[in-house]
Amino acid sequence: MSLNPNAASFSFNPNASSFTPGGFTPTPIPTPAAAAPAPAPAPGGSVVREIPGPAVVREITRPAVVKEVVATPAPAPTPAPETPVAEAESTPVVEEKTESWEKAAEKSEADLTETSNDESELNDESEMDDEDEEDDGDEDGEPKKKKKAETKKQKQRRLDAEAEAEAEAKDDSREHMSVVFIGHVDAGKSTISGQVLFTTGMVDARTIEKYEREAKEKNRESWFLAYIMDTNEEERAKGKTVEVGRAFFATNAKRYTILDAPGHKSYVPNMITGVAQADVGILVISARKGEFEAGFNRSGQTREHAILAKTLGVRKLVVVINKMDESTVMWSEKRFNEIKDKITPFLKSIGYGRNSVTYIPISGYTGSNIARKEIVEGTWYSGPTMLEHLDSLSPLGRETEKDLRIPLLGRYKESGKTYLLGKVESGILRVQDNITVMPGNIEIPVLSLENDQNPISIAYPGEMVKIITKCTQVEEDSINKGVILQHTEAEIEIPVTDELVCQVVLMELLENKPLFSSGYEAIVHIHTATEEFTVVRILEEINPKTGKTQKRLPAFVSEKGVCVVHIKLARPIPVEKYSDYQQMGRLTFRDEGKTIGFGKVLATNAPRRKGAADA
Repeated sequence: MSLNPNAASFSFNPNASSFTPGGFTPTPIPTPAAAAPAPAPAPGGSVVREIPGPAVVREITRPAVVKEVVATPAPAPTPAPETPVAEAESTPVVEEKTESWEKAAEKSEADLTETSNDESELNDESEMDDEDEEDDGDEDGEPKKKKKAETKKQKQRRLDAEAEAEAEAKDDSREHMSVVFIGHVDAGKSTISGQVLFTTGMVDARTIEKYEREAKEKNRESWFLAYIMDTNEEERAKGKTVEVGRAFFATNAKRYTILDAPGHKSYVPNMITGVAQADVGILVISARKGEFEAGFNRSGQTREHAILAKTLGVRKLVVVINKMDESTVMWSEKRFNEIKDKITPFLKSIGYGRNSVTYIPISGYTGSNIARKEIVEGTWYSGPTMLEHLDSLSPLGRETEKDLRIPLLGRYKESGKTYLLGKVESGILRVQDNITVMPGNIEIPVLSLENDQNPISIAYPGEMVKIITKCTQVEEDSINKGVILQHTEAEIEIPVTDELVCQVVLMELLENKPLFSSGYEAIVHIHTATEEFTVVRILEEINPKTGKTQKRLPAFVSEKGVCVVHIKLARPIPVEKYSDYQQMGRLTFRDEGKTIGFGKVLATNAPRRKGAADA
């Protein structure tokens, strides 16, 4: 057999032992005029075929190219002709003036949703095909191996665990309410929390006597009630709460979780974590002369704590004027009204109106006006005690009809099981439900549930729950504070993104960074997540009085300004729009230990600059 590569044509004789040039000319295969020229063969006998598809609309609409690899037999060893590369047709560029960022974000979200739905349909079809293959068996007629079935021993263990959890579950119909104590350092928050627990019988007299001895040994006799909440030696030695203390008590009307937040400015991030879990805030103010003024001035924490409470979703605020029994006050009505008159205009300016705030004079050390009324010098006060007022609050609106959302506060492992701590913000969680951790799409079962007191079988919005589950070590390492739990069968997944469009109210900026502009770096707190961010650009500046846009794409915004801003996070986090889930869409900006702004999430798919999609 011989082959001359320089011959103009070849002839083929099936009975011959070799090729001879001449006698045969291959007829070219006609191609449609409109068809694009075929690209060069890819290595390995595959041909890359380009299929145009819609691109995600940002501020520029351009066609994307989805590459589909189609396997074909290896072609004959003829030289590939050079084919001209067709230029892609580009759609007209959408100018920023004709299309706002809201429309671009809406189109982007629609395209992303459509793409996600197509992918889910393909996945469903592939799953059905896999099931059919399992039923039909392989080509040889032998059935394929199915998933390992549950053994009798495993089934019995599961049934025993379900029966035990159901028998121990004590579902309580009383409303649950989370209460956070906030305020300036040394205002008496931990002492009031300890007094509440002692008065309601959650701490016995023997334990109180023990704390009294320990406090006396450290020459801090008045701190013994604070030892109930401040459990570590650092907090007891310095008299400053570092971490959020957590305890519970109950009355005939409601069940409560106490959250004792730190008051020192160094621990504001921990305080934010506590406030994010709360339904009602108790702002503690010291009536002692000089202490209220120190906490209420610009360097104090009273103002910042009140602002954070409002921005993090605390709708009701109880202002308790503490230390009314102090020798410089002696239950003075004049001092009580002086503090009330100074703080009321400030609370009104941040959104706490007359119907949202209640003022109560108390003594955390003696317990006066906390749970019981006593005949004291302050007989001028005829209102309810602190606990009576909490019991009288109307039921809070809960989102039971929405999908399950549980921002994770923490986790720990015990006896081979993983315990997840969080607050149910919406939806209903039951034992034996399957939940998914976002981000990561980690599916885990709910083996049992616990509240602050007992095992339960169901958890409603507002409940602080402990979810007992089992997962692998790899899965456990991916479940950290800031993730969100949802039902596995939910139709819509929680958005996980690293770019957001937010509406922000700027407070006092730093002296060395007086302008809020592109490139500004700070830290954002969203639900229980904390992440660094960079300002990509400011989209709009809003008039604080009218709420209307007064300037588009400003170069910067000064303090006290309101703006719509596009930010880029250091890593993706799960987050919801404020209009969909309020508690999932609230945010706070902090920089160098100072709160510089707060706001809400408007979109989870931020528009980009021209050309940014290709960068």
